[in-house]
Amino acid sequence: MGDRMDIPLPDSLYELDIVLVGINHPGNLGAVCRTMLNHGFNRLCLVNPQCSVDDEEARNRAKHSGQILDNARIFSTLKDAVSESSLVVGTSGKREVGSKVLKRHFVLPWEFAEKIRNLNGRVSLIFGEEGKGLSTSDLEMCDLLLTLPTWEGYPIANLSQAVGHCVYELHRDRVINGATVIGVDKERAISPQLRQILKQSIEEFCESLDGDKNELIADVYDRVIMRGLPIDSEAERMIGALVQATTALQNVAGDESWMRDRRKRVTPSNKPKTSESL
Repeated sequence: MGDRMDIPLPDSLYELDIVLVGINHPGNLGAVCRTMLNHGFNRLCLVNPQCSVDDEEARNRAKHSGQILDNARIFSTLKDAVSESSLVVGTSGKREVGSKVLKRHFVLPWEFAEKIRNLNGRVSLIFGEEGKGLSTSDLEMCDLLLTLPTWEGYPIANLSQAVGHCVYELHRDRVINGATVIGVDKERAISPQLRQILKQSIEEFCESLDGDKNELIADVYDRVIMRGLPIDSEAERMIGALVQATTALQNVAGDESWMRDRRKRVTPSNKPKTSESL
């Protein structure tokens, strides 16, 4: 009873990576693996972990999901961990009010499950360190933000419980709707490379605007566009329009870079963003 049965994992159009940033408790690590396998997921990424996949407590808590620990991929940076993903989703239990609302437009777990049901591509679902969560710079790398509908009197859930709630909703959606839908377009996920180019083109367009809230405007554009889960052909058209608009704004402003840097494609920059805990 409770053994791991030798049967295939359930099918999804998408591939889900559970990404844990800075995990420090081996018991949580093992519990995350167990709840992942309970719901038919087995891809785990660890970013700068503070405990070992070989820790005895992690192995004991993982029970029959130890293979997830064996195959876990370890990265030194979050950027490297999500570099092959078409959709990057951050999680947080902090729900701000006022000016931060625009940066904290959350989806709920069942809304997330519905959004990615027919997505053919890799999805990274990111969880922060116990007691700290994800930093501002971590969340700014994400296309969507997800929160749990916990009671506002005690909203922050344990890490393994948070992962469990999310993978439960994803698997529940598979059970209700079926893993494969005949006739569904499987070319729905934006490629990781085009995703980076689109986000950079939004940033460069907003930098060309005349105003003092360009960063906030860029964040709004980014969130709204990525919530629509654009496909490659849609992203290419948006990039073309954004590049032309940026060039025109630079020309009107007398910025000589409109001639020097005029181009059809945008190369994503590696500009670091400041890390600040939310």
